[in-house]
Amino acid sequence: MIEVRQLTRRYRDRVAIEDLSFSVREGEILGFLGPNGAGKSTTMKILTGFLPPSAGSVKVGGFDVVTQPMEVKRRIGYLPETPPLYPELTVHGYLKFVAQLKGLPGRGLQAEVERVAGLTGVGHVLARGLQHLSKGYKQRVGIAQALLGSPPVLILDEPTEGLDPTQRAEVRALIKSLAGRHTVILSTHILPEVTMTCEKVLILNQGKKVAYDDLRSLTAAHGHAEHTSLEEVFIKLTAA
Repeated sequence: MIEVRQLTRRYRDRVAIEDLSFSVREGEILGFLGPNGAGKSTTMKILTGFLPPSAGSVKVGGFDVVTQPMEVKRRIGYLPETPPLYPELTVHGYLKFVAQLKGLPGRGLQAEVERVAGLTGVGHVLARGLQHLSKGYKQRVGIAQALLGSPPVLILDEPTEGLDPTQRAEVRALIKSLAGRHTVILSTHILPEVTMTCEKVLILNQGKKVAYDDLRSLTAAHGHAEHTSLEEVFIKLTAA
């Protein structure tokens, strides 16, 4: 579903991503990890068409992000690290607005808004203004807008940021339930979330891929004990 080949992105004299290649199969959840400044957000912006690559290629559902950007965007639901909310709108008004931007048919629009609101637990605050919601609820609305139209690919950048432990567990369960129906790239600095939701893990450090494997193989290859944690592997691989 996602094919990244020799992807490089430069900002003048700084290389943000260098020669990055990976693929994500249909219905798979990929955990996308790396320390601050590793190139995670830059990679996500290229995948979603917000940034052009300096070199290399990215295909989503067989469509190239550079030459067929609209086809790619139709297939992606994106939650950036800071949800793109308009504080003066109600939750319902905002989700309806995003649904219209996505070109969803007017006849089923209300039902689709209610579907994603129910999935993300914001159905009871549809009439509330976004500016009056807690950070946790704003994050849920951000996930809801990404789910509108059931795009085959979801790219979620820190989806549980600012949530309390109960909300975090609920969102984690939601993301896990999407496996099979959606291909998901989940970027987070909360490693237990990756362990609980993802099948494969990609670790970036200083713009380069330092690991890309399923969880069990990764901990087996880089750990010395039977119960080596993802956190131990992460620290080891990003220490340089």
